[in-house]
Amino acid sequence: MTPTGLPLILASTSPYRKELLQKLGLPFQSMAPNCDEDAYKSQISDPKTLAVTLAEVKAHSLSTAQNCVIGGDQLVSLEGEILCKPKSFEGACLQLAKMQGKTHQLITALCVIHGGQKIPLLDITEIEMRELSPQQIRAYVTMDQPLDCAGSYKIEKSGLVLVKSLNTKDFSAIQGLPLIQLVQTLTSLGYPIPGSGNKE
Repeated sequence: MTPTGLPLILASTSPYRKELLQKLGLPFQSMAPNCDEDAYKSQISDPKTLAVTLAEVKAHSLSTAQNCVIGGDQLVSLEGEILCKPKSFEGACLQLAKMQGKTHQLITALCVIHGGQKIPLLDITEIEMRELSPQQIRAYVTMDQPLDCAGSYKIEKSGLVLVKSLNTKDFSAIQGLPLIQLVQTLTSLGYPIPGSGNKE
């Protein structure tokens, strides 16, 4: 029988992921994972493989037999090219210019390690961007400052103004944590999530 009641650790300091996980009403700690992401990014070129690998590595870096760790990674894939965080205003404008009028994949991978048991989760959302002028792009980047976001947009803020259409099974995945799958997983592990069907 799988042990329950293990302390919950979010292997991330992302304010977006923390805010989403708080919606489940469970106590948890947020901790920075101990891993060299750049080392994996230099070795793995396939977007899906990279996201899944990084989520697992982050979770493993904090995992013990006495906790439950949620590791996650999210990246943008445009026609097979991985778009990283722009880190500068001009970099963000260039990314959005490259993406306009095209459809890209937002790949969100999670890995839950509970007392040694590994459970991978994956969400892939298809997003088609509008055709935008350079002035519109610069105005958006000025407004949202998405320099810490892969793809250079923040859906949870004003990023939807850039989108023509999207196809997703879980809107929360776009913000960094696919809550529908995560609720199902944590419920199966015995965590008392309100409204999830757990019985005290």
